[in-house]
Amino acid sequence: MSITKPSLATLAGLAVLLAGVSVVMIFFVAPEDADQGLSQKIFYVHVPIALTAYAAFGLGAWKALRLLWTRGERYDLESYTGIHQGTIFGALTLITGSIWAKASWGVWWTWSSNQLVLFLVLFLFYCAYFMLRFSIEPGPRRERISAVYALFGVALIPVSFLAIRLASDFIHPTVFTREGPQMTGEMFAAFCCSWAAITLLAYVMYRTELAGKRTDLNLRALREALAR
Repeated sequence: MSITKPSLATLAGLAVLLAGVSVVMIFFVAPEDADQGLSQKIFYVHVPIALTAYAAFGLGAWKALRLLWTRGERYDLESYTGIHQGTIFGALTLITGSIWAKASWGVWWTWSSNQLVLFLVLFLFYCAYFMLRFSIEPGPRRERISAVYALFGVALIPVSFLAIRLASDFIHPTVFTREGPQMTGEMFAAFCCSWAAITLLAYVMYRTELAGKRTDLNLRALREALAR
């Protein structure tokens, strides 16, 4: 028995519903942080966005590996779309992180914080992916070079993540430890709901962009066939 994928409209509606529930939980259910007060609420958005950025970059690298392994053309576009979504959520990570830092600690950015710099390096590395990709003529060569580049970048993901986990400065306080989440049950529920909403939104964006790009390629091929 085949399993039918939910439609984009259904997934988008569910993402909106989860986003609405998470907003209610963040502002009306989860208590304010004892130290940071109201400014801590951005944690429920910033951290899920950062995790989603990591996941999107990882997806792009996985699709790149599939391309190199199987030579399947479909994986090139899927890898490109995953990395594109990663850069979108990476930019949002930097923006929300800077807002949170300024509101809570009085600084927009500090170069002395290794975890901030490493995430910026990861983000800029994948931004350069697009410059490399579009400097090469379309075809198998561009697909292979883009895939190799995407795979090199994935090594930065665990380095960036571990830098945040190991940091002990004020910019990135450790919330999740071996003893579990260092927050109340209401806070953790709000975080999980927000994470689910943002992850689902990213998946909807990924599928929407992928469908649009595939349609564009099909139309371009049809125009070229008709012009012959």
